[in-house]
Amino acid sequence: MQGSSFNGRERKSMGTASVLGGRPISDIVVTHHARSRWADRVETEKTGFHDITAFLWNKLKSDSIRTYYKNEEDVFLIDDDLVMVAEFAPVVQDLPLGAPQRYKMIVVTFLGRMSETMELRDLRSYYSWLRHSRRMTLIKNSRKRK
Repeated sequence: MQGSSFNGRERKSMGTASVLGGRPISDIVVTHHARSRWADRVETEKTGFHDITAFLWNKLKSDSIRTYYKNEEDVFLIDDDLVMVAEFAPVVQDLPLGAPQRYKMIVVTFLGRMSETMELRDLRSYYSWLRHSRRMTLIKNSRKRK
């Protein structure tokens, strides 16, 4: 495994690719935002970029990461509990003819554990409620200003 830092993100590469959502993953990039959410919501002791990427590689290898919803492409469940948001970008490299395109997984954030935060069990209704709640707060605040 190799680790390096670039553009405010930590990156770790593996020699062999693990597959997630039909995409061969050869790189994991953890953003600073994801690292801070990891420290706040997941783990308080092992909070380094290396710790997070090692955890994710182990979960990828053991096939413990799956999509949150069937057709969802950016929200994932780890061990049916931890909710993670990730994006994918093709790895630019010279591939042999016929070799599959490899991707880097960019971890955007960790939303938390479903076992600790009940709202994460149905993200669609949770975000719908958040939008409604935010809209009502904005309406209420605009009435106060008038």
